[in-house]
Amino acid sequence: MTEVNAARPGAREAGRRRPKPPEPAIRTLPAFPDLRAFLAFLEGHGALARVSEPVSMEGDLTALAGRALRAGGPALRLDRPLVAGGAAAETPVIANLFGTEERVAAGLGVRLDGVDALGDFLADLREPTPPRGAREALARWPMLRAALDARPRIVRTGPAQEQVTEGAAVDLGRLPVQTCWPGEPAPLITWPLVITRPPDAAPDDAAAMNMGVYRMQVLGRDRLIMRWLAHRGGAAHHRLWAARGEPTPVAVAIGADPATMLSAALPLPEGVSELAFAGALKGARNDLLPCRTVPLVAPAQAEIVIEGFVSPTETAPEGPYGDHTGYYNAVEPYPVMTVTAITSRRDPLYLTTHTGRPPDEPSVIGAVFNRLAAPFIRRRIPEIVDLWLPPEACSYRMAVVCIDKRYPGQARRVAMALWGLLPQFSYTKVILVTDADIDPRDWADVAWALSTRMDPSRDLMLVDRTPIDALDFASPEPGLGGKLAIDATRKIGAETTRDWGEALPKPPKPDARAEALFAAVMGGRP
Repeated sequence: MTEVNAARPGAREAGRRRPKPPEPAIRTLPAFPDLRAFLAFLEGHGALARVSEPVSMEGDLTALAGRALRAGGPALRLDRPLVAGGAAAETPVIANLFGTEERVAAGLGVRLDGVDALGDFLADLREPTPPRGAREALARWPMLRAALDARPRIVRTGPAQEQVTEGAAVDLGRLPVQTCWPGEPAPLITWPLVITRPPDAAPDDAAAMNMGVYRMQVLGRDRLIMRWLAHRGGAAHHRLWAARGEPTPVAVAIGADPATMLSAALPLPEGVSELAFAGALKGARNDLLPCRTVPLVAPAQAEIVIEGFVSPTETAPEGPYGDHTGYYNAVEPYPVMTVTAITSRRDPLYLTTHTGRPPDEPSVIGAVFNRLAAPFIRRRIPEIVDLWLPPEACSYRMAVVCIDKRYPGQARRVAMALWGLLPQFSYTKVILVTDADIDPRDWADVAWALSTRMDPSRDLMLVDRTPIDALDFASPEPGLGGKLAIDATRKIGAETTRDWGEALPKPPKPDARAEALFAAVMGGRP
């Protein structure tokens, strides 16, 4: 034994020094520490266009950005934006930033073909599954550790405070804020990252903070309307502060790094901080800077930060504004924010977008987010093969679901399971369930299934008086309406007394001989 042990010390040492297996990264693209790094990446790939001609922020930008989006065109940098009265603004404007699914994926740190793997990672965060062996555990651990260790870092200085304007010198009119549609009452901040915290959290406790995207109507040089819906995190914090009779401190970042912006819009699991998850997506800890006039922190690399307090009692009528539904919203009261400071980089960029009847930028982002949610949905409802929430239906009001059908009534069970799975599905008022041979993204395929596998007297399930999108003017009452499930699957067992016909196979792909014959028939015509 002595000789054997003496002969192996080198091997034992080598075992101790064996290099660790490569750690799989959440992101596969270079890190984008700020908006400018992302814009440089896009420009290097021909996905950013500079506009040197003057463009009005009152309607013209909506037309230009909408045209670029529908054409799958680039992000836009406007170097000569014009504000009210045709005055030239000093601050360049960025628009159509996430106008393609490829750019949304890039903002998340992956190429488009990596979105599904990122969705698996999100599913692991929401509901970790036991690894099937040591190798899988080792492969998965670095990704989970990256998410857990991505705690934001508090810094003393940062580009977001290179310029500081406070108190009476504050003037929101100096920002090139966009007016998107005719008849809107005032300019509207459309891409703000609104950061709040509950009263009992420390000013730098990022884990307790909420970061959401809520549009903000400009009321005057230092006043804004904060339109946060009642179920959103910012509104929940506002209720806690208002119960104390105190104003809610708020920091609004405009033009942060893409991972932070998209994290603010992602439906993250309860208890996962948007600011922390942004660090995991970005591949580096988020630097947060203490605000100058409110007890909060904000992204240190942001282009612009608006600080202030939201009143516990004062409200103002907001709207009407064009929304992602394709309609103007009704005018409703929302709380008023008083701005106490505006800080920025020395040469800031202003980021904006517009919402309207799809396709618009939110619907493009929504298409990618739907793919991110799919792995978690399939884990909870394993018979789901594919899922599509059409952008034309506002990316959430209708779902086409393909299932591996095995028993009678399964389509109805899946529809009910979806409605109760995530809060977002409480706003999905039509669920169309098909078999696995149907492509949910192909309307011709869906229409064929609907017309050949569904009988209205048997296959419609109507549920009334359920929670519904308050922006849905079709519902009988605001926030309360019906839901419809349509079973467009082949009927089996107790679902039918008839023999079901056998579907024809899809036409085979033409072989070389068929292609040659077709070319001869066409005689060279296109």
